[in-house]
Amino acid sequence: MPRIKMELLNREQNVRVEGDRHSQSSHDHVMEREDEDFTYLACQQLEYAAGDKFRITTEHPNRYLVVQLDEALFPSLVYVKGTSWEYEIPLSFKQAYPEKAFTGTKHYVSVRYATESEITQYRNLALNTHDQKHDSNAYPHAHANVETRNDPTFFARNAIDGIYANCNHGSYPYQSWGINQQADAELTLDFGRTVELDRIGLVLRGDFPHDSWWKEVTIAFSDGSTEQLYPVKSRSIQYFEIQPRKVEWLVLKRLIKGDEALFPALTQLEAYGKNVDVMEK
Repeated sequence: MPRIKMELLNREQNVRVEGDRHSQSSHDHVMEREDEDFTYLACQQLEYAAGDKFRITTEHPNRYLVVQLDEALFPSLVYVKGTSWEYEIPLSFKQAYPEKAFTGTKHYVSVRYATESEITQYRNLALNTHDQKHDSNAYPHAHANVETRNDPTFFARNAIDGIYANCNHGSYPYQSWGINQQADAELTLDFGRTVELDRIGLVLRGDFPHDSWWKEVTIAFSDGSTEQLYPVKSRSIQYFEIQPRKVEWLVLKRLIKGDEALFPALTQLEAYGKNVDVMEK
């Protein structure tokens, strides 16, 4: 079985060490572990510091992984290009995460190779609770040409984090993609590989009357095609069947407001389909 390695690094790229006074061993606990198919890190006396990050290394490139890097986050199925993925612990972006995420001294995190059934199933291919503001080599990844005030509660990644609360705005659990009233706002969803899509889901932020909404949304796909969606003013998930197509990314653009309120925003974007090229484990 293929091997997989996980490390916790500090800002100097050194592996962090937990000095566990309760251990029967005289050695410090080095925060790295390698095994076949699945591995984890665990500690009881280690507090995360600014610049800390996890590095996951796979034996072979371009693998599907199931990761959970904090107990407060749902596990994610991600596609990692190459053989290495680094996840910077988002201590400076905490407003958009659960209150207890990445806090305290007791931690358990894990990663494993995804199973064939997980990789091939029909599902929401946009979902990634572990997406980051910047491209980190793990997909899906969302980014945009505008994020209100560069505030973490309005980052593009919020639109694929699996949190659907949309009757308010601001810090967790009401984070969203905010466009700062910019008329040419666009959000790109990069899958990192070829997928086949046939359905889109939108959850518009609905903090009415503060919020506006979009009555028309254009989706441009990497194959050169487009789709026009016509949402209504609703807090519910709105689904749109689209012509099946194989793509590597999509862009939400030409967002047309439905009323005169100032602040349209997106709470969640869903993209349903299947992976096209399924790698062997």
